[in-house]
Amino acid sequence: MAFRGWKRLLLWGRQNTLPKAWRSRRGGPSLRWKRCCHWNAGKSLDPEVRAFLEENTEVTSSGHLTPEIRLRLLTPRCRFWREKPDLWPYGDPFWAIYWPGGQALSRYILDNPHVVKGRSVLDLGSGCGATAIAAVMSGASQVLANDIDPIAGMAMILNCELNHLNPFPITIKNIINSEAGNWDLIVLGDMFYDEQLADGLHHWLRKCIRIQQTEVLIGDPGRHQFLSHSIRSQLHKVIEYSLPEYTRQENNGLTSSIVWSYQPSNSLENC
Repeated sequence: MAFRGWKRLLLWGRQNTLPKAWRSRRGGPSLRWKRCCHWNAGKSLDPEVRAFLEENTEVTSSGHLTPEIRLRLLTPRCRFWREKPDLWPYGDPFWAIYWPGGQALSRYILDNPHVVKGRSVLDLGSGCGATAIAAVMSGASQVLANDIDPIAGMAMILNCELNHLNPFPITIKNIINSEAGNWDLIVLGDMFYDEQLADGLHHWLRKCIRIQQTEVLIGDPGRHQFLSHSIRSQLHKVIEYSLPEYTRQENNGLTSSIVWSYQPSNSLENC
């Protein structure tokens, strides 16, 4: 598909497609570290899908905030950068873009390993898995990556291999509105692109903080849906990163991305 077609699908179509998928998978069982339904590396990589992903993505570590992490991504040198969207045989490949909120979170974790060292971390809406990989590299004791797209799960395993890491557990169920898991830290990037999804995240994250005293870090480059949501008043800016030129071009000229700490004032009240 042509570059403009991919950009339209990934930057605008994402707002209308993923929220429906999250909502349609609501109500699954609660997920915990020892009970979650996750893939093991040996079982989950269908040879045909692996071959397709390896053929139609490029291994790269340039143009992003984390050159330490190698990822399989969709780039201008890939066939499907030019092909028509309906020729892509799987769901919309949101995982194949390294979104700027995730880049900021990953950079922050790599530069500040004490944030995750010895802690259990949930990477919500993990996509390519970069932030989960950064958490493993920085010494997290447990990492769970969550994305509702099974192809994203396969891509994460390939990306772990690229970075010489044992694959971490990956769940492809919607865990928003489930019981609050016992995580020390939840990280999520680029998730506030739809009002209904943002409302669900706001409620669930508050519940995790109230019940489990979970710390929450959010990465976002300043999209309107994020800045205009009520959660914005309960965030504390941790750090802002200037985005590399390639990432700016991929994201309609967004120039920076911020890591926020979510500290709701009413976290001790019932949600």
